[in-house]
Amino acid sequence: MLYLAFVWHMHQPYYRDLDTNELHLPWVRLHGIKDYLDMVKILEHYPRIHQTFNLVPSLIEQIQAYIEGGQDTYQRLSHKRAEELNHEEKHFIREHFFSANLPNIISVHPRYYHLYLKKQRGEEFSIQEYLDLQVWFNLAWFDHICKITIPELKKLIAKGRHYSEEDKAIVLRQQIELLKEIIPTYRKFQEQGQIEVTISPYYHPITPLLCNTSIAREANKSTPLPKEKFSYPEDAQAQIRQAVELYRNTFGRPPEGMWPSEEAVSEHILPLIMEQGIRWIVTDEALLLRSLKKKRTVQVLYKPYLLKREEGDLSVIFRDRNLSDLIGFVYHGMTEPAAVADFIGHLHNIIKITKGEDCLVVIAMDGENAWEYYRNDGYDFLAHLYKCLSDDKFIQTVTVSEYLKKFPAKSNIARLGAGSWIYGNFNKWIGHEQKNRAWEYLAAARAELANLKAQ
Repeated sequence: MLYLAFVWHMHQPYYRDLDTNELHLPWVRLHGIKDYLDMVKILEHYPRIHQTFNLVPSLIEQIQAYIEGGQDTYQRLSHKRAEELNHEEKHFIREHFFSANLPNIISVHPRYYHLYLKKQRGEEFSIQEYLDLQVWFNLAWFDHICKITIPELKKLIAKGRHYSEEDKAIVLRQQIELLKEIIPTYRKFQEQGQIEVTISPYYHPITPLLCNTSIAREANKSTPLPKEKFSYPEDAQAQIRQAVELYRNTFGRPPEGMWPSEEAVSEHILPLIMEQGIRWIVTDEALLLRSLKKKRTVQVLYKPYLLKREEGDLSVIFRDRNLSDLIGFVYHGMTEPAAVADFIGHLHNIIKITKGEDCLVVIAMDGENAWEYYRNDGYDFLAHLYKCLSDDKFIQTVTVSEYLKKFPAKSNIARLGAGSWIYGNFNKWIGHEQKNRAWEYLAAARAELANLKAQ
């Protein structure tokens, strides 16, 4: 049997200004109405499909902030009556309210596309056009299913133009109503056993670099390092501990799995994860091959591994980068039947090579960023994929923990190679002159904080 584990990573940076309490960017709210909820609710129609969802704590916190009345800059300007917008606010709306995928979010709505073309020509907008733009920016981001099943949204999409302030208020209220559903829906599906919810360090830091910036050289020997080393493992420890605390408070149980931020791992972070009771982590296949110093084969990749350390045992699974990237970056350019047939064809090829022996294939990828490139926000693709997987007698989808309970990891990795899912190293965050300067500033600020605490 081929066991297939989808691990969807739901994450947005921390946009909240702690002085004003306003979020600078709208992506938590907009992905909340487009991706976070429907990715789980679609599973109602496919009870045989089991999946794992990783929710970053800072994302959970920001969703809750909206529910409690917090706003982002875009939302605040959306609420403002169009006739009361000043020159600077109008400029902001013209420049930023077309921040969406052009083919699949903007141009599929004639009025929104008309306003986009008018903006491209440098033409002025009337008050009514600013109002229509306020509505369309917020309306177009809703998930495809919301657009066709929520009567108020369906009616407003059909109306198309000449919206009223009351119409706009309906759209903005509906956004908050959907945000309120997100966490309870994840909790419900987890309690039913169809999904598993995992966690990341609280603010999504690159924890190996927090422990010691010198670890960048282990992943890439030629990486230039900052002049001042940053090494505060206690900060990484705090972020992991705070994440687990938030998870317990949110879901009423401890998490079993963790997605290290950017799938960045090193030996330094393993004890910090183990001490919080985490049982498994996920990272990229490149780090498996580096750790074992072996070539990529189905026998090497498609099974869990065990990290036996003095502090305890931790299981680790490694994603199939190619299959994950096919969904993330390739299949949106194909018809849904062709894409699904190709994906399942890859899985059956693995079954053929393994001669039907039990194996675990891991698809681990961003859960929100791919779908705007698909038709109908990926619904048609996912519905066809889940139907075919449900009907396939040689493939069984699983949450990671239910697989590990049935097939505990046995193969040991003596030393886990350091790196991330981006090229297997840390060069995305360290090594460039400006990035190293930032680490030096951070080291100086952190040292000053330590001095103040010591006084």
